[in-house]
Amino acid sequence: MLLLNLPKYETKIAIREGKKVIFDLIRRRYVALTPEEWVRQHFIHFLINHKGYPSALMANEVLLNLNGTKKRCDTVLYNRNLSAKMIIEYKAPHIEITQAVFNQITNYNFVLKVDYLIVSNGINHYCCKMDYVNQTYVFLKDIPDYNQL
Repeated sequence: MLLLNLPKYETKIAIREGKKVIFDLIRRRYVALTPEEWVRQHFIHFLINHKGYPSALMANEVLLNLNGTKKRCDTVLYNRNLSAKMIIEYKAPHIEITQAVFNQITNYNFVLKVDYLIVSNGINHYCCKMDYVNQTYVFLKDIPDYNQL
């Protein structure tokens, strides 16, 4: 798999039914190893081990109902009251992060109304803080540590 702009970690990769799978720390099971999943697992590791995010407050593939259609958020971080705090959207490393990607995650936010949005393709990471008063968002220079949220 590709090198990412994220810290390396000891991945658990196996072969199941002739296909590569990677262990998902959050779902606690092996999942298909796709380029997007490679980014997700590295990013989750980064958040937990370098930014202090509690894995118990994170969920992958969160189902939500958006205008009558079912959508899945790649990762959602919850606060200690179990309300959604952050949505994270992953793309494969070869996928450029465009306005369309931000439109996708902001559509999810119509339902969840979180404080932070992150988009990453493993190479480039963008984090913004929602400003509901002015109905906009502000890009942050870095992804905040959990205790700064």
